[in-house]
Amino acid sequence: MKKLLILGASGLVGKALVEECRHHFDVYGTYFSSAVNLPKEKQFYLNFEQGAVSKIMEAIQPDIVISSLQGDYAKQLVLHKELANSLQTTLYFISTTNVFDGDLTRHHTESDTPISKSDYGKFKIACENMLMENLQERCCIVRIPGIWGKDCLRLRKLKEDIAMNKPIKPYSNLQWNFLLDVQLAKQLRFILENGLSGIIHLGATDMLTESAFYEQLLPEQVAMEPVPYEDAESTYYFGLKTEQPNRLPSDLYITNEQIIAYLTN
Repeated sequence: MKKLLILGASGLVGKALVEECRHHFDVYGTYFSSAVNLPKEKQFYLNFEQGAVSKIMEAIQPDIVISSLQGDYAKQLVLHKELANSLQTTLYFISTTNVFDGDLTRHHTESDTPISKSDYGKFKIACENMLMENLQERCCIVRIPGIWGKDCLRLRKLKEDIAMNKPIKPYSNLQWNFLLDVQLAKQLRFILENGLSGIIHLGATDMLTESAFYEQLLPEQVAMEPVPYEDAESTYYFGLKTEQPNRLPSDLYITNEQIIAYLTN
């Protein structure tokens, strides 16, 4: 059984990956503020101190590494440079739609050149470029949209606002797609087991405005006050599309309707 190291195993994506992969890989994980649902000997505290990730790599000697870390961007970049310099195997780097947040004129595919105006997007672009340059075919970039889960922060925040009778103000003219934590984990397991490489876009197969998504997600009695994103007369596009739908089996793809059904059941 191959050793899989998940950097950031205590986050939303990391937790789902642990649960999905634990019977298919010898899973190890890192955490920073909260422990991981793994045996004590298979979880490692990771901060951004120089040499910390190299020590963990040396102790585990994983066959596959997934990075879904969060935290200070500059420190993360340094850590990933250290990782790239010492890594002897394949790295799967979880990136984001935000690498395209500088161009909202269309949805984006794997072959589009990233352009970002946000610090987060610029950081992810820097990581992508550095890792692809250093690791080449041993690096797989997996870009994902906003992730939902039954216990995710964005859903908890919505419930808190509803409980406090705060109006929900989604964007009425910003189209995008989302994904579930559990579905992403299934897709990633397939990617790992089949050794896929290059750049991969994941997300719901259809696009919705944020307001349309929320209208279907939330009870009818919830106060909704849709607001425009920037120019009210324009439509903005913030979705991830794929040019390579056949790389994954069709049953691993999901629609926004299926996402909403899962979250509301």
